[in-house]
Amino acid sequence: MNPSKEADAPGAGMLQRAFAVIRALSEVQPEGGRVTRIAKAVGLTQATVHRILHALIAEGVVEQDQNTKLYRLSVDFFALAAQAGNPSGMRALCRPALLRLCASLGDTIFLLVKSSFDAVCLDMCEGPFPIRSFTGDIGGRVALGVGQGSLAILAFLPEAEREEIIRFNVPRLRSYGVLDEVYLRTEIERVRQLGYAGRNSGVLEGMAGVAVPIIDRTGCAVAALSVGTLSARLGDDRLPMVVELLKRQADLIGPQVNPFDVAMRRPMHGLTRAMTTEPIA
Repeated sequence: MNPSKEADAPGAGMLQRAFAVIRALSEVQPEGGRVTRIAKAVGLTQATVHRILHALIAEGVVEQDQNTKLYRLSVDFFALAAQAGNPSGMRALCRPALLRLCASLGDTIFLLVKSSFDAVCLDMCEGPFPIRSFTGDIGGRVALGVGQGSLAILAFLPEAEREEIIRFNVPRLRSYGVLDEVYLRTEIERVRQLGYAGRNSGVLEGMAGVAVPIIDRTGCAVAALSVGTLSARLGDDRLPMVVELLKRQADLIGPQVNPFDVAMRRPMHGLTRAMTTEPIA
């Protein structure tokens, strides 16, 4: 907006201007921004932005650092955001996709979410073939990097976080025999190039899997959709189709993920809550 015309712009009320300032502040988190920077970003005069900022401070949405004098979004703002988004939770959000994939592919489908240095099976939909998996049943846990689902998550985490997890998990991976740091880093790079993790790691004999990450609105992997099946059912002729179906569902889910969902921080708590609130058939 042209500052000289801000008073005459139709519909340019205080509410619209306040949200423009909030959006500008979200782009300078966490260090914050000065009035001059925010005014330039939203196309308003500094005097107008100053008034809006102090109105937002009075409402507890914005705070000003007393040392740097920079403005930033407050903790109360994020507390409000935590109550929004997808109130029904990650498991409920993904359940229809698991059912669709299981019906289409005839294989077992897993939903894995990140939990600290691990991946947790938040949900699954069993296919007709008897399989073994690293996480086992719902609630099972495995170190990030072990199995296709957890590898898909690890590969698409921010670099600094990914490096910390690799450093911590490498000693844990030795119990799986064929995994070491060189192997893990090679697989991570391969997954990042392909966009999916697959298919036969050789750790579980006769089993194969392929997984794609679920990327949230920030561009970070928060979960993975994974197919577990027999090696004979995931040959070169079928693999592209399976990957395409997984990616299609993951792309639909990603933008709807609530980053404050309890399942993103405490999967077992979110799982328990989801299961206790489901109707009994």
